[in-house]
Amino acid sequence: MHATSTVDTASDAVAHGSAPIPPASDSRSFARAIADLRDGFRQQELWSHLGWQDIKQRYRRSVIGPFWITISQGVISLGLGLLYSQLFGMHIATFLPYISTGFIVWTFISGALTEGMETFISNEGLIKQIRAPLTVYALRTVWRQTLLFAHNLIVVVIIDAIFFTSLNHPYGLTNGVCDAGTTICHPGFGWYSLSAIPAFVLLAFNAWWVTLLLGIISTRYRDLPQVINSLIQLLFYMTPIVWPIDQLYGHGARAAMADWVVPIVHLNPFYHFVQILRAPLIGQAVNVGSWLVVGGITVVGWLLALVAMRNYRARVSYWV
Repeated sequence: MHATSTVDTASDAVAHGSAPIPPASDSRSFARAIADLRDGFRQQELWSHLGWQDIKQRYRRSVIGPFWITISQGVISLGLGLLYSQLFGMHIATFLPYISTGFIVWTFISGALTEGMETFISNEGLIKQIRAPLTVYALRTVWRQTLLFAHNLIVVVIIDAIFFTSLNHPYGLTNGVCDAGTTICHPGFGWYSLSAIPAFVLLAFNAWWVTLLLGIISTRYRDLPQVINSLIQLLFYMTPIVWPIDQLYGHGARAAMADWVVPIVHLNPFYHFVQILRAPLIGQAVNVGSWLVVGGITVVGWLLALVAMRNYRARVSYWV
């Protein structure tokens, strides 16, 4: 009887010049995309365990394990600091903390970019075997980079402790307030140094949307990781990490060059991402403009990631 009724309904619809309308699917909706983010974040035990296992697997059967990350980062920071301090004629007590902290922050950013693009490709087996939100694999990558950053942060703590006296010496201030025309305001360590905590949270929050967005695009277009990997090294030298921006100011040709180089540096979004975390870790003040740039990029980036999740989330399992 039910089958006959269904056929009669369809026949009536055709007779009246209309076809039965299939039920609407909500698989491509912002609600489903947001639900994926929410459900994936709630599975903290899964993605945190996977991220920690990645670190343990990399240093399996090693005597000191993940602390090789700290040692290698310390050697690189020391080598670059000694080399570039001589090239630029900078005082080692202030330049070594500057370059080491900037390099460690950049390592987190570049790691989020390079490994974020490979997130879904490298998790192909899990995506095809278990049913889990895509956010789980993105957070696995972000958590792994966070663990690496935590190990590297030991280098910053040691260097800051060694050169604490020099880093805590204020300059660029008048009556305790940063001079209006100063390039670098260095009040030394204080309560504002705790802004490094929300700065890193903001960096990790951006790494989340970068991993989702680039991960989806790279899964579909496998040439994208090659292109971005080629650009990362160039971006490293274009960002004030191994060279201080205040070195552009001076006399003669250097002063003329600063007129057009400094605006370009401020247009570089990576400079602002590095600066909001590096500055409080070495006793410098963060310009409000850097926070505004990072905040604006965060909003725009998450909007793009949500659009990508809405339109292509269901296709990733077929693309990997």
